[in-house]
Amino acid sequence: MPLGAQSSEQALPDLRLVPLRFSDLPGWEADDHLAAFKAFIRSAKAFERPAGVASGKTRTADEALVAAVRRAAARAAGITTAAGARAFFEESFVPHRVERRGAGGVLTGYYEPVLPGSRTRTDAFSIPVYRRPPDLVNLVGEAERGALADGLTHARKTASGIEPYATRAEIEGGALEGQGLELVWLSDPVDTFFMHIQGSGRIRFPDGTTVRITYDGKNGHPYTSVGRHLIDAGQFTADQMSLDALKVWLSADAERGRRVMQENRSFIFFRELENEDDGPLGALEIPLSSGRSLAVDTGFHAIGTPVFVTAPDLKLWGGEEGFARLMIAQDVGSAIRGPERGDIYFGSGTEAGALAGTTKHAGRFFVLLPREQPLP
Repeated sequence: MPLGAQSSEQALPDLRLVPLRFSDLPGWEADDHLAAFKAFIRSAKAFERPAGVASGKTRTADEALVAAVRRAAARAAGITTAAGARAFFEESFVPHRVERRGAGGVLTGYYEPVLPGSRTRTDAFSIPVYRRPPDLVNLVGEAERGALADGLTHARKTASGIEPYATRAEIEGGALEGQGLELVWLSDPVDTFFMHIQGSGRIRFPDGTTVRITYDGKNGHPYTSVGRHLIDAGQFTADQMSLDALKVWLSADAERGRRVMQENRSFIFFRELENEDDGPLGALEIPLSSGRSLAVDTGFHAIGTPVFVTAPDLKLWGGEEGFARLMIAQDVGSAIRGPERGDIYFGSGTEAGALAGTTKHAGRFFVLLPREQPLP
């Protein structure tokens, strides 16, 4: 039975979904369900487009979930309060507790960096951000690239067939030079590297104008965490590692930092968004919503699925209460692996980056699956 349809109890490899009542969800009543509803309906357009390449090894939205998203979009004009949005979710879905083997769930965060840049190469801006090369082909669907990240997800199409694309080190060594693929130019190699990890960026030019650029494919090589690499090498303990600490270490010695960053063979390509106001795009080109969009492992959860997430020790925005809110699965990531592994999108800019860089907390997932027949 596909994940996304109601059942009394579902079992998947390493995962069991046990139905609950909404009153069983800790913090459900206090959440802003209207914010979650607005994020939920942003998935609707994604299901109007063909799915594209798919391996069949990951979870995709079934008819019941697609119908729920479309029903929400059709009723959006009449649902303008948190109470109305909560009623929609409660009449349309059944919450399920995620039960699984192994270690507990983990929540991290990501964001959209805002970086200075240039349309042309200059002495100050000499690091290229590349467009998607014309010979790059997908081996799996983009919504599957996180769940299937142990193998090649993209490759180079040649006259003789398919072969692995150039690695990060090879691209930085000039493998794509002379092809006119440069989209923008940045000034800092570490900032550029972290924009690759985040998958999007807002570029501010010297004249004050800005553009948003977003993920448009990758070279297909598996992602390697350079933070984990440095922990394993004894440069940091796990408690010492943070986004800021890693940036400082990588920036302190340019050559040393370059070598370590190239341990991550994965390399991201970007495109400019035509409508900058749409904000960063997640999987299936769904516009992301700050604090409500969640990157998940599509080996377990379909894009578009509402997931109520709790993390008692995650206290944000100066609050005293732990994190408990309804999120929408709208993105994927190479490091997001497992049924209770999630990455919270925190928004754009420095403050969002600070939140993302300090978020690594234990968390629980309660997956909302569509009712076979919504309540009247």
